[in-house]
Amino acid sequence: MLPGLLDEIIGQEEEIFAWRRALHENPGLGFQETFAAEMVEQKLKEFGLDEVHTGIGGTGIVGVLRGNRPSNRAIGLRADMDALPIHEETGKPYASKVPGIMHACGHDGHTATLLAVAWRMAQARDFAGTVYFIFQPAEEGLGGALAMIEDGLFDRFPCDRLYAYHNAPGFDFGHVLTRPGRMMAGCSFFTIRVQGRGGHAGLPQTTVDAAQISSNIVVTAQSIVARNLNPNDAGIVSFTDVYAGTNSHNVIPDKAVLKGCLRYFEKPVGNLLKARLEEVAKGVALTYGGSAEIAFNDNFVPQINDPAATEIALKVAAETVGAERVNANIAPFTGSEDFAYMCELVPGNYVMIGAGPGAAPHHPAFDYNDEITSIAASYFCRLIQTELV
Repeated sequence: MLPGLLDEIIGQEEEIFAWRRALHENPGLGFQETFAAEMVEQKLKEFGLDEVHTGIGGTGIVGVLRGNRPSNRAIGLRADMDALPIHEETGKPYASKVPGIMHACGHDGHTATLLAVAWRMAQARDFAGTVYFIFQPAEEGLGGALAMIEDGLFDRFPCDRLYAYHNAPGFDFGHVLTRPGRMMAGCSFFTIRVQGRGGHAGLPQTTVDAAQISSNIVVTAQSIVARNLNPNDAGIVSFTDVYAGTNSHNVIPDKAVLKGCLRYFEKPVGNLLKARLEEVAKGVALTYGGSAEIAFNDNFVPQINDPAATEIALKVAAETVGAERVNANIAPFTGSEDFAYMCELVPGNYVMIGAGPGAAPHHPAFDYNDEITSIAASYFCRLIQTELV
């Protein structure tokens, strides 16, 4: 047994697990999390929260809970609710009922965790000030955090600090991992459209081969990190989808589309990667007689953990799982998280909680480990009591 788990949460595990599995069975893609949003609204009202606000940034919900002691301070706790367009292969009895959509990242577990915290804190209200329980839609690259912010999230629910977590398969069970400063990478999706001149495969001299241009863009772009980026910085250029052709063996294609993403921890690095990729795409295409256009979707900024918030998170984590299970300086993750947009406006901290062995997020065999729910919920409850004294 970990030292700081709350008896009230442990005693409620069976019901909390049932919440999570109901969410897992009924997933929704970003801005379509109807089941989750309705369930969250219903539960928060059942728990007796002071206010429950719906429809924020689409399907987002904020529950407001005031402590039994007055204070002007307020903190926000955030959970994401959306699923992914992946066909589930877990074989679990509570597997997704929606074809081609599953909770392959554990947002069902994050939502159940925050519900558990709301339930426990609503019973006792043993804190001073206000907690905002933020249930966010569309974290998976569709801009749910920005949608809530643009809908007045922090104007309506001003927070002094923010906190969130993510389950972490592959890391030791029950270990809490975080760091001050850069925690998660920023991300820009890109789409390159190549225009050549198609023709007969037996007459290549009459064509401008879009497939050849695309291949050379992919190869040449790998030099951006190796030759343009300062070795002390970090960046990734990944091509994830390259398509050219007409499904024929003897037609040279006139068009191609390339998709992928850039990852970075500093905004100037992201700007450099974008500028150079555009130059490479257009330059390579021109070299072979074609043209290229590129569009970027800057859907994630780097997650920067506030030092003061991180210090509090580390203290509470040690109380919850024991100091020997806390890593205060984990290497930054190259994955992305749109909680980062919230932390650009309000100081915050983001932790990972080790889930033990299991399939990685975004894999069709992924399943959230219910056993970490009590750890995460106890951590958040203790965090409230530490922040709001």
